[in-house]
Amino acid sequence: MSNASDSKRTIAVFGLGYVGCVSAACLAALGHRVVGVDKDEHKVQSVAGGRSPFFEPGLDELVRQAAANGSLTATTSAGVALADADIALVCVGTPSQRNGNLTTDYLVAVAAEIRQALRERSSAKPPLIVAIRSTVFPGTCEEVIVPALGSNVTVAVHPEFMREGNAVYDFQHPPLLVFGGPDRSALECLAGLYQRLDVKPSFVSTRTGEMIKYACNAFHAVKIDFANEIGALCGEIGIDGLEVMNTVCQDTTLNVSAAYLRPGLPFGGSCLPKDLRALLYRARSHSLNLPLLQSVLAGNEEHLKRGIQTVLDLPAGRVGVFGLAFKENTDDLRESPVVSLLEQLIGKGREVRVFDPHIRIDEIYGTNRRFILSAVPHIARLLDYDLEQMMSWADYVVVAQRPSQEYAGRIGRSGRRIVDLATPVPHSAANVVSN
Repeated sequence: MSNASDSKRTIAVFGLGYVGCVSAACLAALGHRVVGVDKDEHKVQSVAGGRSPFFEPGLDELVRQAAANGSLTATTSAGVALADADIALVCVGTPSQRNGNLTTDYLVAVAAEIRQALRERSSAKPPLIVAIRSTVFPGTCEEVIVPALGSNVTVAVHPEFMREGNAVYDFQHPPLLVFGGPDRSALECLAGLYQRLDVKPSFVSTRTGEMIKYACNAFHAVKIDFANEIGALCGEIGIDGLEVMNTVCQDTTLNVSAAYLRPGLPFGGSCLPKDLRALLYRARSHSLNLPLLQSVLAGNEEHLKRGIQTVLDLPAGRVGVFGLAFKENTDDLRESPVVSLLEQLIGKGREVRVFDPHIRIDEIYGTNRRFILSAVPHIARLLDYDLEQMMSWADYVVVAQRPSQEYAGRIGRSGRRIVDLATPVPHSAANVVSN
């Protein structure tokens, strides 16, 4: 990081609500000069007088100290705030419309104020960095904010991850520091604001930066609802739900971890589908409605349908499939999503061949063998035991299981067109990649 990004900055913070006021006071405490901007005279007068305009633990003292030493001021004028500013943080609200869509009116209004103020700003100053801290849906910066701001500004995304009631602590101990945008030097300048905090910044694309906050909040909501549904079922059958969840959280390898949090294939196998069905049956027997858990199997099925449709959308041709078991490094075929894929392809008259490094039809037995022969009676005729042989036959290779590094390299060098269902790429980048 350059020395320029490490220096103290002059920052204009637009919006003195929960996000803006906490950001302004905490950045001032880090040694920056901060000017808060808001149309609400009460908020401006409160901050200028050394008082927080609302209750948040620890915030009143930070505002008082920063106002007293001159590192935090407040104004209703965008021109005054931007006269000497290096960076503008936009922290205005994006409330919901009746249909659930977000409202960008406040963002557009602030962008117009900034654009007007920059006309009066000295041309000798470097381009202003405008960082959007408001929660906005992907595409908002590129499609709404950049056109509204015009030229001579650099726009970035800088989402916040602060909880009301813990906002000051969360700012000072951030779980994430995300900076999104195409200008790496601008992102590093923004990251330099936090050099005194011991957190590694994440530099991402603009749309990724916008999406991360939604992903985090959706995950938090799912966790809360999940714990409540498990707790409700535990209560019905006379179990301490808090003891259950406290014990679940002791597993930081699979439960409270990054495990299973990677987009890819639907789940299958002998455990997850069976145990979810059994749990939901028991809930129904107690007349207990668990909407989140009930939706999991349906959501898994929808994801499987999307993957199958991606393959069915290919032009007619021979399809080679890498992987048959429900996941890598096993020969368990029970409820494998790949088996459902094969059923659909065969039913549509497609020519299909399959390679799985761990499947030998003569070596599987019991329920595993009965499942695959029931689903695909002629599976033995579809299996190739040599990857190169399958790829030389196929027009397309569908990667339906995460390959090892060795197999990934061999598939990538095959010269075949690849549809990767195990590691999906953005739809706009196309699912079929020519090598």
